[in-house]
Amino acid sequence: MISRLLFAVPLVVILSGLSLLHVYWASGGRWGSAYTVPTVSGRRMFDPSPLATWAVAGLLGISVVLVMSKVGWIRTPLPVLVDVGVWGLSLVFLLRTVGNLRSFGFFKTIKDTPFAHWDTCLYTPLSLLLALLAAGLALMPRAL
Repeated sequence: MISRLLFAVPLVVILSGLSLLHVYWASGGRWGSAYTVPTVSGRRMFDPSPLATWAVAGLLGISVVLVMSKVGWIRTPLPVLVDVGVWGLSLVFLLRTVGNLRSFGFFKTIKDTPFAHWDTCLYTPLSLLLALLAAGLALMPRAL
């Protein structure tokens, strides 16, 4: 049980925090948003809409529910979906870690922007941590 908590607690805390941060941004908040989108030649590659930001917040919230279900804090009628979901969570963050080979991830080629700095120092390592924590949790037997 304790080993499961070593994976679940950091996942729940980090994913909840990220979800709340996206809710803040979707609601019009600006703090921390200056370097959250890759730039090319000084221009943002895209501008996420409030709806898209709400969607990300919701997906992060669903991730929290999946993790809580995996450790038995929430009961679910379809535990096999929880197992698949936690593996999927690990895969999504692993793919984010690898990146698109151009503007984000460990293998990006655009490295001289403020976003690239934050991506290298924070966003990508955090994605790798989340991928590893989710994979570790997924390998654990389901809580009864």
